[in-house]
Amino acid sequence: MLGSFQPQAGYKTGEKPAVLQSQADSQLPSILWLECSDCRIPASNISGLHPNDILTHRNVGNIISPLDISTSAVIEFAVAHLAVKHVVICGHSECMGMQSAMALKRVGGTLDTWLAPLRAIRQQLSNELSYLQDDGAREMLIAERNVEDGVAALLANVTIQEHIASRNLQVHGYMLDAPSGRIRDLGLGPKSSILTAIANPPHEIIRGNYAQLIFEEDGTATMTAK
Repeated sequence: MLGSFQPQAGYKTGEKPAVLQSQADSQLPSILWLECSDCRIPASNISGLHPNDILTHRNVGNIISPLDISTSAVIEFAVAHLAVKHVVICGHSECMGMQSAMALKRVGGTLDTWLAPLRAIRQQLSNELSYLQDDGAREMLIAERNVEDGVAALLANVTIQEHIASRNLQVHGYMLDAPSGRIRDLGLGPKSSILTAIANPPHEIIRGNYAQLIFEEDGTATMTAK
């Protein structure tokens, strides 16, 4: 298995010899990206962003909980020590976490405990879900509410609050359509009212190999293919 990584490293070094060395020298990501563990939807693959542009943290169902010390540590590291400019929580369609939330059967001891917040969302949305005929639409509604709750949890994080106040850190909630790779901004997070042209340009573009993320002055963002 370890041998399979050597051709990949050799290919990257041969294509751009400075890439691996620059990654080894420092990490200066602009974005902390919080996403699901689903192997189909890694942000760096979808966006084509340079590995040094984006710090990714993943868990099943992209659940943000103040009780999860792993996620909290990553947030503090990214925001307070790496000074990322954007924190993104990104849900996605066809998520097995949302499917498990819709199911009434056990999926495992640890998983059942971890997915409890998603099942709580299902209960909260029971009336709205009853009007939807399609399972995919039900799962998407739960996924969107999970992102909304995640943004609320991020905005309640003391480290994030401090850096919103001191340097206009931006928080975003996205949904990814897995089949198409399209990302939709849910319009969540604080709307910036204090922007300085030097420290926080009002129109920031982070370019990848296949797409680019465009962060607007009002706190919204879009991803467009290149």
